[in-house]
Amino acid sequence: MSQPRPYSGVWPVAPTPFHDDGTLDLDGMRRVLDCMVDQGVDGICILANFSEQFLLADDERDTLTRLSLEHVDGRVPVIVTCSHFATDIVVARARQAAELGAAMIMLMPPYHGALLKGTPAQTYEQFARAGEAGIPIMVQDAPLSGVELPVDLLVRMAREIDMVRCFKIETAQAANKLAALLAAGGDAIEGPFDGEEGITLLADLDAGASGCMSSAMIPDLIGPAIRAHLGGERDGAKAIYEQVLPAINHENRLCGFRAAKAVMREGGVIGSEFCRHPVAPLSPDVRARLLELVCPLDPVALKWGT
Repeated sequence: MSQPRPYSGVWPVAPTPFHDDGTLDLDGMRRVLDCMVDQGVDGICILANFSEQFLLADDERDTLTRLSLEHVDGRVPVIVTCSHFATDIVVARARQAAELGAAMIMLMPPYHGALLKGTPAQTYEQFARAGEAGIPIMVQDAPLSGVELPVDLLVRMAREIDMVRCFKIETAQAANKLAALLAAGGDAIEGPFDGEEGITLLADLDAGASGCMSSAMIPDLIGPAIRAHLGGERDGAKAIYEQVLPAINHENRLCGFRAAKAVMREGGVIGSEFCRHPVAPLSPDVRARLLELVCPLDPVALKWGT
C-alpha cells in the first residue's frame, strides 16, 4: 500500500443547470450540490469545462461562485475553476475564490483558441501569480488547451510555487504521465488526479493516482473503487471499475457533460437538461442507451429527487 497523499478520493465536476429558456436555474444548482454531497463525494469542482464555463457570462459566473460556496457551506471542499488567458483575470478570480472560502482553485495553462498559447515561462508566471492569492492550485493538464505541459515543468511548479499542490492529468496515456510525474516529483505532488470521467481509472490508480475528477453522474460508484485501491484492495477496485466502465465509456465517447444532466433530470435532481447553443441536445437514441447502462447501477443521482 502506498503512502496516503493529502488529496485523494472523488472530486466530481458540478453541472450547471439551466431552465428550458436557457436562463440559470439557481434552485437547480442548489439541488445539484446537495445531491453531490449525498453522493458521498470528497470534494466538488465548480465552473469547469463540464460545468459549461465557456457558455457562461461573467456575471453568471460570479453568481454561481457565490451561490455554490455559500450553499455547500463547508460540507465538502469546493474547487473553483479560475482559468483564463489573461493573468490579471486569473489572479482576480483566485482572490475571490479564496475570500469566499474555496478550498482550491483549478487552472488550465493560458490559451485562447487554437493558436494563442502560453509559453512554459508564461505558464509558470501565471501560476506563480495565482499562487500569491494564498489558495492551493490544481493544475489541469487537458488536451482542450492545446498546450503541452512537460513533466519537468509540472515538477518545477510543484517544487517552486508553494500553492501548486494537485495535478489533474487528462492527456493521452495519462497513466504514463502520472507515473513519470510522481517519479520525478515525489512528495511535491500532493494530489495526483485523473479526469476524463474516470475512463482510465484503474490504470491511473495503478500508476499512483490518488483521486479522480469525474462528472457528477456516478461518483458514488467511482469513489469505492478509489478507496479500495488506496486501501490495497486492487482486486476489489478492479471489480468495481469493470462494473461501471460501460457507462463511463458511453458518457466519455458519446455524451460529455450532457450525460450527468440527463441522469440528474431523470432522477428528479434538476428540471431540465438544457445546454446552451451551440451545444446540441443528446439524441434520443444516445440518451436511451445511456440510461440503459446507468439504471442497473442504481446511482444516487438517478433516484435522489424521486
